[in-house]
Amino acid sequence: MQSPVFNNGAKDNLSFFEKLERKLLHLFKLTNEPVVKVYHGYGNTSKMIVFGHVFSLSPLPRKKYRKNFWTNTFALLRSFMVKRVADANVRLMWGETVCETKTAKDGFFRFEWDTPSELPPAIYKVQVQYYTHEKGQVEVLAAGVGSVIIPFTNQYAFLSDIDDTFLISHSSNLRRRLYVLLTKNAHSRKPFEGVVTHYRLLANAKTTSTNPNPFFYVSSSEWNLYDFIKEFTRKNELPDGVYLLSQIKRLSEVWKTGATKHSTKFMRIARILEAYPTQKFVLLGDDSQQDPTIYAGIVSHFPGRIVSVYLRHVYEKNISNVRELIKKIEDAGVCVCHFEHSKDAIEHSYKIGLIERSEAMKVIEVKV
Repeated sequence: MQSPVFNNGAKDNLSFFEKLERKLLHLFKLTNEPVVKVYHGYGNTSKMIVFGHVFSLSPLPRKKYRKNFWTNTFALLRSFMVKRVADANVRLMWGETVCETKTAKDGFFRFEWDTPSELPPAIYKVQVQYYTHEKGQVEVLAAGVGSVIIPFTNQYAFLSDIDDTFLISHSSNLRRRLYVLLTKNAHSRKPFEGVVTHYRLLANAKTTSTNPNPFFYVSSSEWNLYDFIKEFTRKNELPDGVYLLSQIKRLSEVWKTGATKHSTKFMRIARILEAYPTQKFVLLGDDSQQDPTIYAGIVSHFPGRIVSVYLRHVYEKNISNVRELIKKIEDAGVCVCHFEHSKDAIEHSYKIGLIERSEAMKVIEVKV
């Protein structure tokens, strides 16, 4: 393979106006330099999957979190100020493995490859390069590093929604959802009371803290909010995991946030179960949107794979439909916990044997 040339001198070749534009963008915490954004991927002992985006305009990473209304509003809007690079040449480099593809219309790329040998559970680093190939010369315009997680094969794995499952989001009310998105940040947004304790107990269910159960976070929220969600989970000490979000949106579509077609969410969940064919899963969601419908479909399509379904009750209007779907899931032999308070979910997890009595009783007795 021909050695690539990294475009390190691009800044020196800029005109006066291009340099001025770049400085002005930096004042607004934006960059028009090419960026390869690589998200957490996942894999098993023989196959690995990773995905990301290529941007020609994107927000710079946020470093400070203030409670100022305008600061938070502009930070949220910045996450939608992106220009996606379509049909870009990208290649993945991992050890001796090299995979090549082109980005889709929205700048998205996905790599899936077989490993040369069976891999132990660990976090593996990969590099993705965005490059051009002209006159026999390969020029790397940008590169990004990501992680592929091969989880421990434990008794359970957990697949969780995000909005209104552990993050208070008001998904069923567009005006309230936009208000909290625009006025709060990853440090000032709040999880539901007791949910962090529940998730941390589940992460160690039937295992140890050194070999935690894998968590997959699948949401209808857009990839624009990836950094926000990751920082929120870190700040609140939720289990880290793999995040699978929805198609990225432009600034003009910010008011449609969270309104992605939910059929794609079913497909993302199905791919995870297919990647771990012998693994038992627990599903966690809420009843404000389509989680009951999607989870009922997953239970039907993957018989014997789902141990339990947890649905947080946050929306009253479609309760009769939710109850019908719960009955459908239960008729398939999967227990359902439809709850308002995380204390009740923790108690249920203890009763069905997901978590130990000693840990559950500490929480239940103090009334989370």
